[in-house]
Amino acid sequence: MTKRRCGWVPENDQLYIDYHDYEWGKPVYDDGKLFEMLILEGAQAGLSWITILRRREGYRKAFDNFDPTIIQHYDEEKIQSLVKNEGIIRNERKIRSVVANAKSFLKIQEEFGSFQEYIWRFVGARPMMNSWNSIDEVPAVTKESQAMSKDLKKRGFNFVGPTICYAFMQATGMVMDHTVDCFRYHEK
Repeated sequence: MTKRRCGWVPENDQLYIDYHDYEWGKPVYDDGKLFEMLILEGAQAGLSWITILRRREGYRKAFDNFDPTIIQHYDEEKIQSLVKNEGIIRNERKIRSVVANAKSFLKIQEEFGSFQEYIWRFVGARPMMNSWNSIDEVPAVTKESQAMSKDLKKRGFNFVGPTICYAFMQATGMVMDHTVDCFRYHEK
């Protein structure tokens, strides 16, 4: 018997299936993983998630395994080399945003002790549990993602609009948006 999954998961794409089954919606408290997902969600702007998922390893290699302490020091030469890197989305604005976001991320860590302490406060420090019958019911934006977006932008982040923030919240398990017919919903 095959497992029922959320309607957005293609049945014939193992990368997508594995992402859904083992990662999407599981609460993430590790700062490094949170930074990676915030960067990848921003890279997705205007593109499909599978486009980014297929380039994830390229991003890890290109951006020093998403280490903000290294990324914050990227100079113009490094940025221009990234613009030519075929393993990532070669959008210069998005690449520059990673550098700016690394700097802002480190400031938040300094202020709050960790990024997870800061970011999880937008959902009251625990996952929000939803019970959607179909993917058509799942919102693209919520008041929590709007508040997160506004605060991140105020702190110097880029590519963190409310839709990107909600996708980030879903990916990192801040909200549980597996539909009720999905096997992962029942793991909550």
